[in-house]
Amino acid sequence: MTTNVMTGTQVYDDITLADGLTIKNQSLGVAAVSQGFDGVDGILGIGPTDLTCNTLVGQPDVCFPTVTDTAWDMGLLDLYKVGISFGPTQSMDEKNGELTFGGVDKARFHGQLQYVPLTAQSPASNYVGYEQSIDYGVKGTVLANAPGIMDTGTTLVLIATDAFQKYQQFTGGVVDDDTGLLRITTEQYGNLQDLNFRIGGKDYPLIPNAQIWPRALNEAIGGDAGGIYLIVNDVGSDSGSGLDFINGMTFLERYYSVYDVGASQVGFAKTPYTHVETN
Repeated sequence: MTTNVMTGTQVYDDITLADGLTIKNQSLGVAAVSQGFDGVDGILGIGPTDLTCNTLVGQPDVCFPTVTDTAWDMGLLDLYKVGISFGPTQSMDEKNGELTFGGVDKARFHGQLQYVPLTAQSPASNYVGYEQSIDYGVKGTVLANAPGIMDTGTTLVLIATDAFQKYQQFTGGVVDDDTGLLRITTEQYGNLQDLNFRIGGKDYPLIPNAQIWPRALNEAIGGDAGGIYLIVNDVGSDSGSGLDFINGMTFLERYYSVYDVGASQVGFAKTPYTHVETN
C-alpha cells in the first residue's frame, strides 16, 4: 500500500531471521532499481501470499511463498502466525519493533488478544484486511463499519475521504501545506477526544496524544518544531470502495497485533504504550 517500487531479479537463497530460524531456498527479489526506499536495505514481506502474485515478468499467474509460508512448511513454527509489536518513536534512529514468528510475545501486551476474521471484501481482502468502525469521542461516527487493512508499511492512519472530512470538522484541523497533515492549535489539542476504533465489538481508542505526530520529529517531515499535527489523513477515496481505512504504524505503535495466517484472522491487544503521553 505504498508508492515505493523496485525492479530487479528473482533469486533463491537462505535467510536467517533469528537463532534457529533459518529459512531455506526462499524466493527473493534483488533490486537493480528502486524508488522510495531511502534509509532501508530491503523489505520483509510476511503476507498475504497473494501479494507475491504477478510480480514476476512474463508469469502473471505465478505466486511465491512468503517467509512465513516457507518457515511453516519447513516445520520451524509452532503456530502459523506472526506477532507484531512496536512502540511510539521519538527519534529517526529508534528501533523498538519486534516480530514473533510462530506465536506471540506475551510480555509485549496486556490482557487477552481479541481476534476477528479476515474480510472477504475486495480489495481489502488482498491484504491483511478486516472490518471496523470509528467514532470520535461523544461527537459521533467518523466511519461506519467497513473493510480496510492494517499495514506496517503505512505511517499514518488513513480513512475514507468522507470520514476524513468528518474528522477534520470534529477536530477543527487545517491542512498544513508543508506537511500535508492537519494542524491544530494548542487549544484544539486540549479539546481533542478519543478516536475509538471498534473492531469485533471491542473499542481500541487512540487517546489525544496518540492522534498527534511526535513533536520531536516535526522538523523531519518539514513541520514547525512547535507545531501540532494530526496523524489521521485521507485514504483518497470515499467510503464504500472496499478499502475504507489503513491502520498504519501510528495505530500499531499503540496496540499489539497478530496476523494469524492459519486461522485467517487478526488479533489486537493493549500494550504498555496504549495510553502513554510521549508525542
